[in-house]
Amino acid sequence: MPKMKTKRGAAKRFKKTANGFKHRQSFTSHILTK
Repeated sequence: MPKMKTKRGAAKRFKKTANGFKHRQSFTSHILTK
């Protein structure tokens, strides 16, 4: 998976991973901090 540099990309990923947010909480968190 490519790293998202913009917050817009991160937000898009969050909506797509809304179902697997709990599963990839750490992963999404990492993207948010980036």
